[in-house]
Amino acid sequence: MSYRGASKQFLDSQDISIGDKIRITKKDVSYEGMVLERAEDADEKHIVLKLASGYNVGLDILDAEAKLLEKGEKPKIELQPLEIEKDGKKRDISIISTGGTVASIIDYKTGAVHPAFTADDLLRATPELLEHANINGEAILNILSENMKPDYWIKAARSIADEINNGAYGVVVAHGTDTMHYTSAALSFILDTPVPVVLTGAQRSSDRPSSDAFLNLMGSVTAAKSDIAEVMVCMHATEDDSYCYLHRGTKVRKMHTSRRDTFRSINTQPIAKVRNGNITILDENQEYKKRENGEVKLQDNLEPKVAFIKSYPGISGEIIDYHIDKGYKGIVIEGTGLGHCPDYLIPAVNRATDSGIPVVMGSQCLYGRVNMNVYSTGRELVSAGVISALDMLPETAYVKLVWTLGQTDNMEEVRKIMQTNLKGEIGAKSSQKFF
Repeated sequence: MSYRGASKQFLDSQDISIGDKIRITKKDVSYEGMVLERAEDADEKHIVLKLASGYNVGLDILDAEAKLLEKGEKPKIELQPLEIEKDGKKRDISIISTGGTVASIIDYKTGAVHPAFTADDLLRATPELLEHANINGEAILNILSENMKPDYWIKAARSIADEINNGAYGVVVAHGTDTMHYTSAALSFILDTPVPVVLTGAQRSSDRPSSDAFLNLMGSVTAAKSDIAEVMVCMHATEDDSYCYLHRGTKVRKMHTSRRDTFRSINTQPIAKVRNGNITILDENQEYKKRENGEVKLQDNLEPKVAFIKSYPGISGEIIDYHIDKGYKGIVIEGTGLGHCPDYLIPAVNRATDSGIPVVMGSQCLYGRVNMNVYSTGRELVSAGVISALDMLPETAYVKLVWTLGQTDNMEEVRKIMQTNLKGEIGAKSSQKFF
């Protein structure tokens, strides 16, 4: 965290350091505040001030004048260990962090940010958790969610299993939102859990008044104490702070880049609503796995060499040939409509299936069901041995194939597993609704 280039020269010219109080004047407008750090990858044309109002502002140094008002110290957070007695009347909930912004400590006086990874940190960020459970926190990763990969799914699953087998009544996983639905699907297939496993995150960081971190985390702890022993995602149900939804881990998808209610259940409705510490099942006819005694079971063999290819006008069969030549073990195609791709791609698909590489067809439509028996191109794909993803999300189909190929490389077994509903990923019939 530092300044470089032009911004560093600008500050050095007035002997200004991070933590100093300064005045910046631009076109007869002045800003007074404390100089804050910037990320290493930030541009060199701006500096950031913490204003007296508590807000941060970025200022372009072009045509600006700086004046040092008061020397200060670089902001930092010094934390002392918390001494909290375990309450024997409350449940033990474990919170595992993989990264993301759902639990961070923001010092509004200095602007310093401290990632909340330990139990102490989480309780400083959200002390209200202690009203609902005994909290144990552990950081297993510190990554942006776009950097998630199958090896990390295994690491997360094993950490969750350890927590459950050591007595956790439920587990919450703090995760970045961008790939949370991939991880929730992966954990659904890897884990046979006797207790709830709840993934949560935040669309907006904890230093923003509109942050969704608090409600999502509180709702997740409530869900972790529930009777729903599945892998779920708990996130805002609406744009306001009224309640959260519990989505099945294999049926959920991020649908908007920035809205707080970005996560939606696809081809089904959420399992439950979480509001004010209470769980309401939305459809009593919807089946879900209930809490039971016993240890968690792991099936964590994965095959990471699975390609995920989107069909588009003009796509070349060379893309499939490339993955065949590179030794990929499976291919998922996100097809159009009912599960189609250009007919000129079919020879390449045939080469894949003839080579013993399973090809699974999903749909870019998301809602509805793949049916390759309606049009001629679809029937040719069926003849080529392509496996229908039915009403699975394309991302879920990809994750399931990664998992399935970790269990078997027999083509018929792969087909059978991919078309068997294991963790609620396949509906009994096509949905006609947009939930």
